[in-house]
Amino acid sequence: MTNPLLAETGLPAFDQIRPEHVAPAIDVLLRQADEALEQAVGPDVPAEYDALSAVLDVASERLKLAWGAVSHLNAVADTPELRAAYTAALPKVTELFARHASDERLYAKYKALAARQLSPARRKALSNAMRDFVLAGAELQGADKARFQQLQEQQADLAQKFSEHVLDATDGFAHYATAAEMIGVPDDVQQAARAAAQADGKEGFKLTLHFPSYFPVLQYAQDRGLREKLYTAHVTRSSELGKPELDNSAVMRVTIQ
Repeated sequence: MTNPLLAETGLPAFDQIRPEHVAPAIDVLLRQADEALEQAVGPDVPAEYDALSAVLDVASERLKLAWGAVSHLNAVADTPELRAAYTAALPKVTELFARHASDERLYAKYKALAARQLSPARRKALSNAMRDFVLAGAELQGADKARFQQLQEQQADLAQKFSEHVLDATDGFAHYATAAEMIGVPDDVQQAARAAAQADGKEGFKLTLHFPSYFPVLQYAQDRGLREKLYTAHVTRSSELGKPELDNSAVMRVTIQ
């Protein structure tokens, strides 16, 4: 079976990506990224812009493209299986990006590159890269560097929990509107809402907080009470006003230690 996350050309094949593709593809791309780093910092790759980019950027961009596709699907087409695959891969991806961003050997090569004559565009790109190395902890040593990476991993874990709560709260809301409430809403939106209600065995029109349902109601519905109901539900997702298990208040108050 061909893994769509390992395709080397074209745009992400979102319709073909399955949860079972995530772990094997990400493991391959993580290994290739680490191999590219070791090659880039080795003696055979000079401290030259094109040489470093040809080795390191190709592998890192492949990983970023695949992980970006998985992250996007996890945000917009969440399933328990995909969430589990994403959550399992997240610590490994976070650890690699944090480690590469603070690698002292690679930082040294970029410093050597800074002494060369570069075009204005490349000098600006290099300046940004040097800044990012510092911000990623490349100048930290020993326990401080390990601590910095631990904080980044903890932050990634909290961000994932926050996103999961918002997504679950969004998916968990439904309002079955009457025909009178739907006055002003475009016909195609009404048809989709009626079909969604019928699929649930309900009367009326099923409205959710997903954008294709939520936004047209806010924009066109004449019923002010309906607009207020959906707006209030939208802006209070994952708050203390909703289900306790989806409340992000505690997540936002976590002191990273």
